Amino acid sequence: MTETPVTIPIEGVLDLHTFDPKEVKDLIPEYLRLCREKGMTEVRIIHGKGSGSLKATVLALVARIPFVAETRDAGPAEGGWGATIVCLRQRCGNP
Repeated sequence: MTETPVTIPIEGVLDLHTFDPKEVKDLIPEYLRLCREKGMTEVRIIHGKGSGSLKATVLALVARIPFVAETRDAGPAEGGWGATIVCLRQRCGNP
């Protein structure tokens, strides 16, 4: 059976609840790249509260992305410690 690619809207919020944890390693860098290309400077990644292992994975992944300026826990209205805010550096010049 062939898998059909899923189209994800690039709107600055990525909810990982709908993805297999094995997909996160490739998904997060690509999603952040696309958000940056659209001029976004802040992205919310919803990983849930759970055991904290998915959050740790998210933080480890974004720490290796050169255009990530910083990360922080989301505020209470944004999901609290169940979500991470990723601040992206703006692109300079041509892509």
